[in-house]
Amino acid sequence: QVPLVESGGGLVQAGDCLRLSCAATGRTFDIYGTGWFRHARRKERAFTAVITATGGRTMYADAVKGRFTVSRDNIKNMVYLQMDSLKPEDTAVYYCAATRDPLVRIGMFDSWGQGTQVTVSS
Repeated sequence: QVPLVESGGGLVQAGDCLRLSCAATGRTFDIYGTGWFRHARRKERAFTAVITATGGRTMYADAVKGRFTVSRDNIKNMVYLQMDSLKPEDTAVYYCAATRDPLVRIGMFDSWGQGTQVTVSS
């Protein structure tokens, strides 16, 4: 129910980096966490990273741990996903999502952006 807009995707080579941005354009007062999910071709949508509303806690999927960093700027109502050392297997549509669940449980995200394509060539 909170409008989210992702940007920053593109076509890069393996080893390159990208920074995705997620802008919350509507009501954000009841958002407890903002996450990034990705949906690769012929694969299930997968959790990627999440950050709490205060920025005090972050969690990452094992596949991106050590390479991706999620951060936020609450003044700008922006959440970022810095992606370093990109691999071809990172290729996917990346979605920003928000949850009103105080526990920020992965299955409780109910506001979604439109997605931004990230393609990593070998």
